[in-house]
Amino acid sequence: MRSTFAGLNTMVRGINSNQLSLDTVGHNISNASTTGYSRQSVNLAATMAQEVSSMYGTSLVGSGVDSTSIVRARNVYADKQYWRESADNSYYATRQTDYDKIEAVFDDSDSTGIQNAMESFYKSWSELSTSASTSSARVSVVENGKEFADKLATSAESMQKQIEANYDDLKTNVTKVNDLTDQIVKLNKNIATVEASGGSANDLRDQRDNLTDELSTYASINVYEDNNTGMYTIVSNGTSLVNGITKLNLQVSEPITNTAYGINDYQIQIKETGTSFDGGNGKLKGNLDAVAEDKNYMDKLSNMAAFMMTTFNDQHKAGAGIDSDATTNLNFYGDSDKSYSWDAANNAVIAADITTTTGTDSSGNKTVTTTAAGTSTTLKGIQIIDALKVNSKLTETNGENLVAARALTSTSTTTGTTTVRTITDTNGTADGSNSVLMSALFNSTQSNTTNTTSTRSIGQISLESYYNNAMSALGVDSSSMDTRVTSQEDVMTQITNWRSSTSGVNWNEELTNMIKFQQGYSACSRCLTTMDSMLDKLINSTGEVGR
Repeated sequence: MRSTFAGLNTMVRGINSNQLSLDTVGHNISNASTTGYSRQSVNLAATMAQEVSSMYGTSLVGSGVDSTSIVRARNVYADKQYWRESADNSYYATRQTDYDKIEAVFDDSDSTGIQNAMESFYKSWSELSTSASTSSARVSVVENGKEFADKLATSAESMQKQIEANYDDLKTNVTKVNDLTDQIVKLNKNIATVEASGGSANDLRDQRDNLTDELSTYASINVYEDNNTGMYTIVSNGTSLVNGITKLNLQVSEPITNTAYGINDYQIQIKETGTSFDGGNGKLKGNLDAVAEDKNYMDKLSNMAAFMMTTFNDQHKAGAGIDSDATTNLNFYGDSDKSYSWDAANNAVIAADITTTTGTDSSGNKTVTTTAAGTSTTLKGIQIIDALKVNSKLTETNGENLVAARALTSTSTTTGTTTVRTITDTNGTADGSNSVLMSALFNSTQSNTTNTTSTRSIGQISLESYYNNAMSALGVDSSSMDTRVTSQEDVMTQITNWRSSTSGVNWNEELTNMIKFQQGYSACSRCLTTMDSMLDKLINSTGEVGR
């Protein structure tokens, strides 16, 4: 026979279930603005019915309701898509920021950039061609030559600082990755402990997913959940950063000296093994690729400097100043006792030590004898830019008179390491014929210059075209990255909305549920009161039985 108090137990279960549901609604409403919070709901199920005998046989009478679990509203497919696309989004954003900084370095809009300095230098040579004997025109050439070299040096220094800033960001990001994986491992352990004892770890799971969201911005990740323990395994491009309650740590390598760029390079390593780490896309890769791009534009600057140290110097050495000795064979940039040549195979300038003597031949013609000393220095990258200094002889008092504005008629004979140049024409100090050739180096292709065969650091094109091509490529690459960022942000917005449609708290829905569970609670309470009154009547008002 069914217990007299069975109905009371049924209503108590109903009250408890509605109370739990109301508590969950309140939890949802309280966390509606909490980042990463997933809407929760109570799973209810009818309890086991009781058998009741009657004259017509046995009947099953319901015994109420019970809450089986509290679950999160989570779309695992949306999560995986979010984690996959988040790495790309962060990568493009990091690269975009770097391109913006590169454009700022090469900005000529304020008339103070490389382009303007190069044009001023060109104009000073062009003006010298018509006023070769004018001191002010020669001083202008020297001063504008300094300014052009300074602009290249300043831009290179800015690129160095930008590389260092990217490496600083890399170090910070590696530390952040380790911190995130530490927290995820702790949450893995706590979630497994709570759920092993039958508890609900929904809020802990939200915290873990929120950390995983953040981790996905630093590297490409795939996430796998153990069905038994609920723990995450997080794999980045084949490397298990997190495996349950264990993890791998990342580190930045010891500094690697890079003299070509005047900086220290760094790599990302797995601390436990010392092997390199490649996390696919994300901020980490963005930092490293940004460094590579910065180096690329430093190479552009060093190639321009190399052109001035070699091709430009060679043309200047071919002319003469207006001093009484008709000084010739003088470098405009660099040292007087060195010969500078381009080593295309190694992308370097060879600074060879030389000795130079002057004299006269049997006909009274001036001779310049150059002998290689047998020692040389290889200059690469920033070393070339650092060496790009106007020859000290040109900056001395009356040094402007040594600016080789005039072309000479000469012949050269080479024997071993010695070259003898015989000059047959030393008159016409007001002649600016070499200035014409010097100015032509700025905007003429190699085929239109006097030296059409030697390999040049900037290739066959003119110096101006080389710089303009570099700036055009920068504009195209930067614009392309802007487009990628915009497109990827649209993708992320769609995925975020997709996730929110499942996990987000809907105020109207929660208010509706609140009313529903409130009414359910009240109804169960009313029913409980009614049953209590019935039992009271039965027990206290029916009199004594068997009197």
